Amino acid sequence: MTGELTIDIHTHILPENIPNFREKFGYGGFVRLDHHKPCCARMIIDDRFFREVQDNCWSAETRMSECDEHHVHVQVLSTVPVMFSYWAQPLDALEVSKFLNDHIAGIVQKYPKRFIGLGTVPLQAPDLAIKEMERCMKIGLKGIEIGSHVNDWNLNEPILFDFFKAAEEMGAAIFVHPWDMMGHDRMQKYWLPWLVGMPAETSLAICSMIFGGVFERCPNLRVAFAHGGGSFPATIGRIEHGHNCRPDLVAIDNPNNPRDYLGKFWLDSLVHSKEMLDYIVDLVGDNRVALGTDYPFPLGELEPGKLIHSMGYGDKKRAQLLHGAALEWLDMKKEAFI
Repeated sequence: MTGELTIDIHTHILPENIPNFREKFGYGGFVRLDHHKPCCARMIIDDRFFREVQDNCWSAETRMSECDEHHVHVQVLSTVPVMFSYWAQPLDALEVSKFLNDHIAGIVQKYPKRFIGLGTVPLQAPDLAIKEMERCMKIGLKGIEIGSHVNDWNLNEPILFDFFKAAEEMGAAIFVHPWDMMGHDRMQKYWLPWLVGMPAETSLAICSMIFGGVFERCPNLRVAFAHGGGSFPATIGRIEHGHNCRPDLVAIDNPNNPRDYLGKFWLDSLVHSKEMLDYIVDLVGDNRVALGTDYPFPLGELEPGKLIHSMGYGDKKRAQLLHGAALEWLDMKKEAFI
């Protein structure tokens, strides 16, 4: 494929066939796929319809064909957040994680120039999560996708710190994706959990990691946040003002100004707006914004890279957004894909 090397850091994948974990573990909540017609399946949680997906959600070959059409050279693969299973019994969630991680690692091994893999881990049991993260790195994955919270824990919870420290020491990239959105019960109409809850969840995750001192205590931890950082970039002024006017409430675990951490984590480019993309690039730097599309889902960028290419940026800035920031986050070299 010709053109500027393009790496999409935000894409989701499922195995084509998922075991009946409900039957195996003896309780519900797990996802299964109902292949009700060719190249199409329903995601079912117990007996409840969740989402319909096409074969580009599981077929590496279909994905590569579609990537060729959109001039995307490399996809970073991560599971669909509904698969996290943080609510499950820890050893059961570990088994689900291993199944998903082995599937992604197999695709990466088969097509190493087209795919990079991120694993998932049972974060409700941090010790198990650390061991599975270590295994993920040994089987060729480059990091871990985690949720914006873990059941009742936000990402500042002290019990999670050892996981972040281990990720820093292993050189594992962390991708934070919103899930299980706050206020869901009050947002039954208009797709509001995805339109309002998701951006708020990502801001919650960023603020939790800043105020909880995670970035301060793990300065070499490489973290990227989905959906352009959600509502965080648009509200950093309010967040900073809150820190300055009520440090007794905000700065209790970390005295530093939250603005000091801009440029110390990555955002993907999935903002659907020229004005917002320009803003986040100015806010955190072009070396901290990486192409992300949420492929293959409809709320993502349906023509991957179109927004970046429409901006009229110079060659250097465009290259940072299309691959430079991603490579730095993943700690990889451009030569691996040439």
